[in-house]
Amino acid sequence: LKEAIKKIHWLGHDSMRIDGNTVVLFDPFQISATKPADLILISHDHYDHCSPEDVAKIRGKDTVIVTDASSARKFKGEVRIVAPGDRIQVKGVDVEVWPAYNTDKEFHPKRAGMLSFVVTLDGVRYYHAGDTDLIPEMSELKADVAFLPVSGTYVMTAEEAVQAARVLKPKLVIPMHYGEIVGDEADAQRFRDALEQEMEVVILARKVD
Repeated sequence: LKEAIKKIHWLGHDSMRIDGNTVVLFDPFQISATKPADLILISHDHYDHCSPEDVAKIRGKDTVIVTDASSARKFKGEVRIVAPGDRIQVKGVDVEVWPAYNTDKEFHPKRAGMLSFVVTLDGVRYYHAGDTDLIPEMSELKADVAFLPVSGTYVMTAEEAVQAARVLKPKLVIPMHYGEIVGDEADAQRFRDALEQEMEVVILARKVD
């Protein structure tokens, strides 16, 4: 995991980049980084996750986008449309598609079919939870590294994310979804403080290339 941590970069909000043998990037939004991605995964069509302007900064001629049908309409080129329950392989990366939804609010209804992802890259399983609350499906998935939203309002609060981490039991968990639209580093710190005796929690500094 020490090697995995070196490959993980938080670009702000829900944007995470993994610099593996394949460069994988989740939900680019208001990013300053311009390193091209081989694979871009977009969790749903809200503007702060599905941003064609930001995708253009990191999209090369061979980049593949994996996303839901609603988001796919905003892009041309090689786009793979997926739904919860799908499993595909792209550029040597195994991608499992899981749901993401709210349980006590209506910003991300289950019926909308919004996504989270488990990608296996260089032997490590990474879970990007997307915009979600603590949902029953989390008990079924396995991940070595989990990226979890902690801001509350539209997604889990820090305290709810703690419960999600305890269900998931990853080796490493990294908070996200703060510092941009809602939430701040205090949410990430509360999350870390609650879990630091149970698992490794890393708060990443925002990466600027």
